[in-house]
Amino acid sequence: MDFHPTEEQAAAVGLAARIFGDLATHERLAAAGTGSDAELWKALTASGLIAAVEDIGLLGLVLLLEEQGRTTAQVPYAATCAYGVLPVAAHGSAEQRARLLPALGSGEAVATGAFPDRGRFRAAGNRLTGTAPAVPWLREATHVLVPDADRALWLVRVDAPGVRTSPVETTAPWSAARLTLTGAEAERIGAADPGGSADASPYEHTLAAARTAFAGLQAGVCAGSLARAVEYTSTREQFGRPLSTNQGVMLRAADAYMDTEAIRVTAYEAAWRIDQGLPARDHALTAAWWASEAGKRVVHAGQHLHGGMGADLDHPVHRHFLWGRQLDAYLGCGSELLAELGAVLAQEG
Repeated sequence: MDFHPTEEQAAAVGLAARIFGDLATHERLAAAGTGSDAELWKALTASGLIAAVEDIGLLGLVLLLEEQGRTTAQVPYAATCAYGVLPVAAHGSAEQRARLLPALGSGEAVATGAFPDRGRFRAAGNRLTGTAPAVPWLREATHVLVPDADRALWLVRVDAPGVRTSPVETTAPWSAARLTLTGAEAERIGAADPGGSADASPYEHTLAAARTAFAGLQAGVCAGSLARAVEYTSTREQFGRPLSTNQGVMLRAADAYMDTEAIRVTAYEAAWRIDQGLPARDHALTAAWWASEAGKRVVHAGQHLHGGMGADLDHPVHRHFLWGRQLDAYLGCGSELLAELGAVLAQEG
């Protein structure tokens, strides 16, 4: 395994860090409310950082999502890439790739996904019926990727007849909505029976890539929270000494650092394996488990290390807390992920 970024990946990360750093400021994020930042999204699409995911792969995307997570930049970047660019590029027909990828890359189209599969949607021909209670960024999306009960993948236009969305509020401001399909027309993404290993299934491949992408986002959220805590405890004094000299503070920060690194390295490994075409279901589940379990520990620590300031809902660190908890909920609770991982390992054994 080689986790060193390529020249193209490194250039993309540098550009992303600059854009997110310049535009995803606390003041702009506070003004955005629960919606996405249109100016930031326009800057990302104009820079080519969405279309670039086709070339830099999932590992490159994980690196870019770390930069988004550091600033909790309020744009549907992870969703559009994980549920739009990557599955269409990997499993779409030549016609679908030619039609959809340019629109996704330019920001004309915004994608999200009703994942993971809960058996909520059923297909009759090319029409879907069912409901998903909360889909992230659905209020901003033009397309939603939907798995049916047989785990086939379908792409649905949000403005199509038979599609209804109802806004819902989640822990983090991700413009989420309830999705209700009533005989909605859809187009299939991927072959009905690709053959080969289970990882070759368009559904399993997309789910593993999405879990890995959101784990990368969580790594950035945690890194940003920890950086704020380090800055605060290094400058805030108590009894004439910086808080960072307190042994309890140092130990808490060290634990948060180790948790953040565990999230990062497991996400990198899963992304690398998926990019290399290697089996990665268990690696993606491992990354998701670390992102869920360790992620919430880190954002709690970041808030606690701010002392009384951490209780201020308007403080920047609180956004990291909200995002970390939302990613924990979205990826799935630890016991649920471990149960699924155990089933995968037993099947492979």
